[in-house]
Order: sequence, then C-alpha cells, then structure tokens
Amino acid sequence: MDNFYLLGMGSAVETLCGQAFGAEKFDMLGIYLQRSTILLTITGFFLTVIYVLSEPILVFIGQSPRIASAAALFVYGLIPQIFAYAVNFPIQKFLQAQSIVLPSAYISAATLVVHLILSWVVVFKIGLGLLGASLVLSLSWWIIVVAQFVYILKSEKCKRTWKGFSLEAFSGLPEFFKLSAASAVMLCLEAWYFQILVLLAGLLPNPEIALDSLSICTTISGWVFMISVGFNAAASVRVSNELGAKNPKSASFSVVVVTLISFVISVIAALVVLALRDVISYVFTEGEVVAAAVSDLCPLLSLSLVLNGIQPVLSGVAVGCGWQAFVAYVNVGCYYIVGIPLGAVLGFYFNFGAKGIWLGMLGGTTMQTIILMWVTFRTDWNKEVEEAAKRLNKWEERKEPLLN
Repeated sequence: MDNFYLLGMGSAVETLCGQAFGAEKFDMLGIYLQRSTILLTITGFFLTVIYVLSEPILVFIGQSPRIASAAALFVYGLIPQIFAYAVNFPIQKFLQAQSIVLPSAYISAATLVVHLILSWVVVFKIGLGLLGASLVLSLSWWIIVVAQFVYILKSEKCKRTWKGFSLEAFSGLPEFFKLSAASAVMLCLEAWYFQILVLLAGLLPNPEIALDSLSICTTISGWVFMISVGFNAAASVRVSNELGAKNPKSASFSVVVVTLISFVISVIAALVVLALRDVISYVFTEGEVVAAAVSDLCPLLSLSLVLNGIQPVLSGVAVGCGWQAFVAYVNVGCYYIVGIPLGAVLGFYFNFGAKGIWLGMLGGTTMQTIILMWVTFRTDWNKEVEEAAKRLNKWEERKEPLLN
C-alpha cells in the first residue's frame, strides 16, 4: 500500500514539472522535485509506524500469530524502502516531464540483475530468510535512487532543470500537499478497487476455484495494463508540456492520438484473449476445472482489457491537467458506491459467483471511463492553459540555491 500511496502523491510533481517544462520555467522543476520529496518523506514516517505495528495489526484482523510474525519480519526489512519510494517517485516524474526515460530503464534493468544475485546470496547462502529478502529489496530501491540522482547531477540534459538544493522547496508546502493528497487518493482508490475483487471472491461458497480463475485473469489483465501505464505517462507528459507551453490545440490533439493508439492495442489484446480463452489458463495451471472457469470469465476479461486501454490514458490526461481531486471524487462514486455494491449483489444475492463480482466491478469501471471521456473531450483547452499558468505562477518567485 505504501507503493500506491507514495506513487499517488508523487504524481503531483508530474503535473507541475510537466507544465513548468512546457512553460520553460526550468528552474522550478528542481524545486518541485525537492518539494515533493519533502512531503513524501514526511508521509513515510507515518507509514513506518504502521509497518512497525504490522504484527498486532495482522493479528487483530484475524491472521494467525505465526503468519503475522513471519509477515511482520518481512515488513520490518521494507521500512528503508518506504523512504526510497519517497525519493524515487519524484525523481522519475522529474525525468519523465523532460521526456528522459531510457536512463531510468537502464538503471532499473541493471539493478534487477544485482537484486537477483544479492537475493540468492542473502537468502540461500547467508540464510537470512524473509528479513534478508526484504532488506535486499530495500537496498535495490536505494541503488536505483542513488543512480538516478547521480544521473541528474552529471547529465547535460538536466543542467537547466537542476540548480541545486534550495530553501524555496520548503515554501508553498500546504498548497503542494493538497494536490499530492488528491493524487494519492485518486490512485489508491483505483488500486484498492481491484484488490477488493479478490477479497470478495474469497467469501464465495467455492473460493478455491473462484480465486484461482480470478488470479489468472487479473494477472493477464495486469500484463496488458502495463502497456496502458506507458501511455498514461505519455499522455500526462505530453498534455502537461503543451499546457505549460500554451498550446491548447496540441494538448487536445495529443489526447486523441494517445487514446486511439492505446485503444487499438487493447482491442487487439482482447481479441487474442478471446481466441485463446479455452487454453490460456494452461500457461499458469494444468487444472481443467480452473481452465473452464477462466474460459467463462474471458469475455469479461476482454471487456476489461478494452476499458483499460482507455481509462488509464484519461487518468494520465487528468494528471497532466491537474484534475486529481475531481477524479478522486469520480472514483469514489463509480467504484465504491456503484461497482463494489453491484458486484456483491450479483455475486452473492443472485449467485453469479466470481462472474457476478467482476461484472459489478466492471460496471463501476465503465461508468468511470464514460465520465472521464465526457469531461475530457468537452474540455475547454484554452481555459486549461490559463489554469496551468495560474498554478505555475504560485511558486514562480526564484530564490538563491542553498547548495549547488
């Protein structure tokens, strides 16, 4: 959960850095990076308290003391990772706003190799078990953070946007927090929504088959969803850059292009899933009963894939425009007032099982997608340009760097 929450808060810097870069207010990108890091680090201390108390919390919600103890041991090793997230997400958004992507990809790939080797040594050779595995995970994230920050310091591409540490990062934190908190709520509501799907399935009369089939379908959906996540970032960067540069027509055109490309790819993926519906589960398991259950869910899975080709892109547009608070309200209504109750009614009252739960959740996603499409394609982009200018002008005053 710390991952989703901190990532959500980090998307505030995505909005501001993207718009500032488009407006050629390059000095402000470094300020926004520092400001976001400060807020996320403070949030990390609150999350640390939850991590420290994880064992009694798990016991309180019904887990066995043995499982709670083992889980808590793993969680303790993840505490340093919280603060790595707090630095990493603002750095990633800082770089993405400038369309600098490949260095982060190369650093992550190299760190993955190091992570696999260290995990094998610590867990199997040294014998530190769960604690060792989580500590290595935390170390790997800090390697990524340090490597990316070194790149920022040394790269010519960041000379205009990173001018050193500044006291200005501590100004305007309340306003910055509002946008960060709205971003976190927006993302967390989406992430928790699909996790509740699995929790509800565990309450069905035959939970083993339901959970197995749903796990396979959600895994496939997650793989395809990662493509849309890329388009989400592209939409956010392009829209925010164009709004900052006062190019409303270019921003509008970018939305159409990115949405259409993502939609076409998702439709192709959905058709592939439908064509392989009777055999696709054998990639994960050999059970014929599970295969039949997955085949029965594939039409809903395909529809989910199509929606996932649109909804994440529109969420990226929302981040680029700074609409996080609005989308958070939409998510509450569509997901938690419509989707989850409808899924529970169809799954339990009408005995549709996992299919009913997913159908209800899909209804919430469909409603959310329609609302976002309606709002996005009726947007007055000239007004959004004005709003972007107002947002950037709040922190335009420049101060001397604290440390170069």
